[in-house]
Amino acid sequence: MTAAITQPSGSEGSNADTSAWVRTWSASPQAPDNSVSCVEPFENATLRQVVRVSGGGHSIRIRISNEYGTAPLTIGAARVAIADSDGGTENGSGQAVTFGGGPTTTVPTGAPILSDPIELRTPALSRLTISLYLPDRVDTCTCHGTFNALGWIIPGDTTALTSLPTDAAPLPAQALITAVEVRPDTPTKAIAVIGDSRVDGIGSTPGADRRWTDLLAERLAARGGQPLCVLNQGIGGNRMLADGIGTAALARFDRDVLATPGLGHVVIAVGNDLVFAFAFAPRTKETAGFLAMFPGAPVTVDDIIAAHLQLAARARAHGSKAYAATVAPYGGSEMYSPEGDKAREQLNTWIRTSGAFDGVLDFDAVWRDPADPTRIRGDLHMGDCLHGNDAGYAALAESIDLSLFD
Repeated sequence: MTAAITQPSGSEGSNADTSAWVRTWSASPQAPDNSVSCVEPFENATLRQVVRVSGGGHSIRIRISNEYGTAPLTIGAARVAIADSDGGTENGSGQAVTFGGGPTTTVPTGAPILSDPIELRTPALSRLTISLYLPDRVDTCTCHGTFNALGWIIPGDTTALTSLPTDAAPLPAQALITAVEVRPDTPTKAIAVIGDSRVDGIGSTPGADRRWTDLLAERLAARGGQPLCVLNQGIGGNRMLADGIGTAALARFDRDVLATPGLGHVVIAVGNDLVFAFAFAPRTKETAGFLAMFPGAPVTVDDIIAAHLQLAARARAHGSKAYAATVAPYGGSEMYSPEGDKAREQLNTWIRTSGAFDGVLDFDAVWRDPADPTRIRGDLHMGDCLHGNDAGYAALAESIDLSLFD
């Protein structure tokens, strides 16, 4: 069954230029705090991380972020290569990464930086190993809390090593790297998905690229035609209107979505505002402590509708189409309340019927249990009645009508 609903298209973006950059992988930057698992302070260490690009091309560049850092970030050396299956690199694929023509750079506090172009042919869906040597102490590391890739902390400058050394320790979060951009061989557009933990892939197998956005990229690559990159800008616990875990979607939309090179399509999939607004009623001491991480005034369905309309309007103002995903069930989870579920159904009805979007991804229809529509089907969630498992995210990806992105 295809659950996506095609609706009249909005404004079209301009045709892609093969000499222009297109973002092919991304992770939304976050501040390290008690709500996310980020790296501890370190120095004289190499961070080696593996990311899978969605679309390919003949050269790449890497975006590194010190946006939440509290001091300038020194990069002593950097290297990129096509990854093998064991944390190493394919023979002959390694390339030095430079910044302004030099092997080192300092990223100012609160800023990102782009590397120089790197001549490295990168096929669609290939994995890259990116190594950054940090000679100085880093106390505050801009990161991404839900770690769906593979990474290691290695003492010293090991950027040139082609295999993973025995003293490599697991990296607990995506660190410093927030995007990879590519120069494609044929006109290419990007699909940016802004969302919460169900976009970020909580419950999927870590390091296996089993989020629904990863699987959508695989379907699009297999289909052929105009290449499309798929970018995951999900943050677990994220909301539309207020900060909490991560900057609110309305506030980070320009940075994480509209600034995307090659942007052609925007998917809005943030469902936490109403969930948290009605969760844990009555509240206990423990649940009140949890919800303290999510400050902000109570919200209504009308508030969330207005937020959707704002994001859709801002996307179209940048020449992109705008889509929305319905909010899937969460009955049986510790977040569930009848009031919240009623609000979820009201929002979903509006998303399906308003005509406000160029298309709808009806994830509620895919996940709900026919025997109890307030719950996710038992075979599609990770055991918490809230987040998907690999099969659940695969079902979402398979439900999407690919012609929406033609």
